[in-house]
Amino acid sequence: MLKVTGSAMPAAITLFPFTVSAAAADGEKKEAAAAAPLHRDELSLYAAPPQQKSRYVEPEAGQLEESVATLRKTAEPYTDWCRGTYDKIKPKVQSVVRFGNDAYSYLKNPPKEFYPRAGVIGFTGVLGLFLGRGSRIKKLIYPAALMTVSASLYYPEQAAGIAKSTGDSVYDRAVQSYAALERIVKPQSKAAEDPETKP
Repeated sequence: MLKVTGSAMPAAITLFPFTVSAAAADGEKKEAAAAAPLHRDELSLYAAPPQQKSRYVEPEAGQLEESVATLRKTAEPYTDWCRGTYDKIKPKVQSVVRFGNDAYSYLKNPPKEFYPRAGVIGFTGVLGLFLGRGSRIKKLIYPAALMTVSASLYYPEQAAGIAKSTGDSVYDRAVQSYAALERIVKPQSKAAEDPETKP
């Protein structure tokens, strides 16, 4: 049994020092127990409970979790392949969608005289198909050539830019092909002309 002496106000107990008298245990004298002052932390009422070390135990997987994990491992190569294919196709699909949106907005508010020009260019393509009867090569060359000529009449600046860039690229390819052919042919001719290389 504890007997607390000190201030009468409960809130002031924590602020001011006070004396605690404890009852004697079995076989001890009351005077000895009453004479020894106890600190507040030594009382069991204010002592913190002993700390227990806790550890996390992984719960055992059930049959459903095991079957889902097996299914996931089985499907993982296929999902990785689909993800890789999607990552490769996604930019192309986005560019096609962007081109479609741009074409739709352009055709919704076309510039003046767009549809008559498009009709004439389309008519020249049909005329090229009519003139190219009899041969598959003519069916490819005539419509493309006639549509190119009629489009260049209506859009000369764009046609000149495309012709210039195409001409430059064709010229560059021709020079590269000539240089490659020269490298292939020249060493053989040097080896045939040089008598020191012969054994």
